[in-house]
Amino acid sequence: MSHTLSDRPVVIFDFDGTIADTKASIVSTATTVLGAWGVPQEDLVRVGELIGPPFPQAFELVFGLTPEDAAEVTRRYRDIYNHLGLEAWPAFEGMARLLEDLRSAGRQLAVASSKRTQLVRMGLRDNRIEGLFSSVRANDGDGEATKEDAIRAALADLGAAPSDAVMVGDRHHDVEAAHACGIPCVGVLYGDTAEPGELEGAGAAAVAHTMGDLRSILLGP
Repeated sequence: MSHTLSDRPVVIFDFDGTIADTKASIVSTATTVLGAWGVPQEDLVRVGELIGPPFPQAFELVFGLTPEDAAEVTRRYRDIYNHLGLEAWPAFEGMARLLEDLRSAGRQLAVASSKRTQLVRMGLRDNRIEGLFSSVRANDGDGEATKEDAIRAALADLGAAPSDAVMVGDRHHDVEAAHACGIPCVGVLYGDTAEPGELEGAGAAAVAHTMGDLRSILLGP
């Protein structure tokens, strides 16, 4: 299976928890905003589940907020998060080198994320890796685009078929969206965002515990 994945000419990456280590900043910001909103302390243990689904829907899904309340919580969240810097979204150690080596091996790279496009591009620029990606597809408006939409748009940008591509992501949402597009997905655990067994249960083609594992899966042993 790894050999098949290492032969695919297009690699599509999720951003949060896959390219960039954003869990701490997302959890911290959301905890601050939700606590001020009045969410009980005992419920805030679930805040890590916000990583993956798009905002504001994630606040409805995880905390049962109404669409109106979720929209307001998202606005308050972004008032804080959008003004953070590189320390809030550093690339995982070894990611930049992996991306460079994939490019050197002739692979085309793309990002498909549920995060706002502006924030994804900012994160890529701050980490000095934006130029390695031939396509960056994310969310331009709340609820306007799904992860499947982002993946399909990235394929279209590159003139690629699903059989050309492999997805890399950290949550079951990535695996499921990739499957819906006819693409295998490598699940990653180094961002500490998935529950035990989540990626395997969603049908990940392979699971990388470390950056070294991901390198072997994508580039071959």
